[in-house]
Amino acid sequence: MTTHQIEHDPASGVFTATVDGEVAVLEYQREGDRLVITHTGVPDAIGGRGIAGELVKAAFEYAKAQGWHVHPRCAYAAAWAERHPEYNQLLA
Repeated sequence: MTTHQIEHDPASGVFTATVDGEVAVLEYQREGDRLVITHTGVPDAIGGRGIAGELVKAAFEYAKAQGWHVHPRCAYAAAWAERHPEYNQLLA
């Protein structure tokens, strides 16, 4: 369940969540029909609240809606994908 407001800027390839004035980000690149997650970052001040996981889930859901696959190049996103086998069909 998403508890934080996730914003998406497809032109920049960025998902963001602003919590308590701090901005958490997930950055990605498009490579054909693949969404490649390159970075996930959450400031220490808002860490431990599941925000990074919400950002990764939002990216996977966006890719799914577009009919794309996901390549989690960032270590956090790769670990998240391993913990969520329901998204295995999207992995590139």
